[in-house]
Amino acid sequence: MGQQAAIATTFSSAVRESVGSSLAAVDAELARRYPGDAGARQPVHTVYVPADAFTAGTVREWGDRALAALDEHAPDAEAFAAVLGLPGELAGPVYERVRAKLEREPVEDLRIDFEDGYGPRPDAEEDAAAARAARLVSQAYADGMAAPYMGVRVKCMEAAVRDRGIRTLDVFLTGLMEAGGLPDGLMLTLPKVTYPEQVVAMARLAGEFETAHGLAEGRIRFEIQIETTQAILGADGRATVARLIDAGAGRVTALHYGTFDYSAACGVGAAHQAPDHPVADHAKAVMQVAAAGTGVRLSDGSTNVLPVGTTARVHEAWRLHHGLVRRSLARAYYQGWDMHPGHLPTRYAAVYAYYREGLERAAARLVAYTRRAGGDVLDEPATARALSGHLLRGLDCGAVDTAEVTGLTGLDRGGLERLAGRPAVRGV
Repeated sequence: MGQQAAIATTFSSAVRESVGSSLAAVDAELARRYPGDAGARQPVHTVYVPADAFTAGTVREWGDRALAALDEHAPDAEAFAAVLGLPGELAGPVYERVRAKLEREPVEDLRIDFEDGYGPRPDAEEDAAAARAARLVSQAYADGMAAPYMGVRVKCMEAAVRDRGIRTLDVFLTGLMEAGGLPDGLMLTLPKVTYPEQVVAMARLAGEFETAHGLAEGRIRFEIQIETTQAILGADGRATVARLIDAGAGRVTALHYGTFDYSAACGVGAAHQAPDHPVADHAKAVMQVAAAGTGVRLSDGSTNVLPVGTTARVHEAWRLHHGLVRRSLARAYYQGWDMHPGHLPTRYAAVYAYYREGLERAAARLVAYTRRAGGDVLDEPATARALSGHLLRGLDCGAVDTAEVTGLTGLDRGGLERLAGRPAVRGV
């Protein structure tokens, strides 16, 4: 073999080093602002329970009520599939997995609500409810009866309710510390944010609490609910969402769309306030772009059409909810809010069908990518990350099993996490 010809270049090492030095600050800023997904499991939903209705048995009660709804209105796989329009090959696997999920882990994320679902109460009553919530949450984790994620939504940072919201947060967090410490699955939700300064205030409270209790800096993080028009477009005409994330100084974990408050703020009539309204799509598209790459996750809102009453009415509400969840999944909103136990069957049916129907295709594309085997689609590393992330989300929620995924791809969870660009984080 002949000697390889020398490759001619023009730029000196000094030029390259100078360019690197000039971009060092940008490199650091990119790493800080856009760290990517943290790798932890994302719940498929958040269940909303007013503080005065929350009990030690709430999670199990929701599961039992959801199972009872299936028994009454769709007692077998064929009946359930017929209501939702599931293809025959998915009917059995989806129905069986939905029932198993409702028996094993009916709620993935639960928010004890001290805001709109609770309303104004005498201070002594809300103090007692916040202390009680802390005791029940701590006990649920100690007994192994908790949802993987649990926490509170406090009143917002607006002047009229600010002190009450801060006090409720304080009572709840202090109660958790007195009961043994903050659980790993702790979630806090800040509603009705309009200005970045309100997020700064919430981050300050988290830092003050950490200092007072000797906790690691950044231990307490929180979600922002996007429920006001000002959270999308500020008075100065600038987009606000990215500024809200930045104001959290690394403490913001998610953005949750608030269907009804946001729709009402835009003047949408009550009959048309829904997650698929154009104003909702616009808000969520802005949220999606602002959060991309930051590690901050998205959650869609909810429907207030409850599956109650006659079988015909339940089926109608189920079809609506199932369709909305499927629509959200297709738009990469992998989480949403559920307001009634009757929403659980269709939440899990939509999620499980979504991941199962695309399983073999996603696996085949991933195999072709990892083996450079070609196929009818030429995928790039970004698509491989998306395919791996898709399979990981399916594993996390129980839509697919590890053995299924490994059998189809030859990859274990660690291999999927590496392709997805995620740190190897387990559980919550």
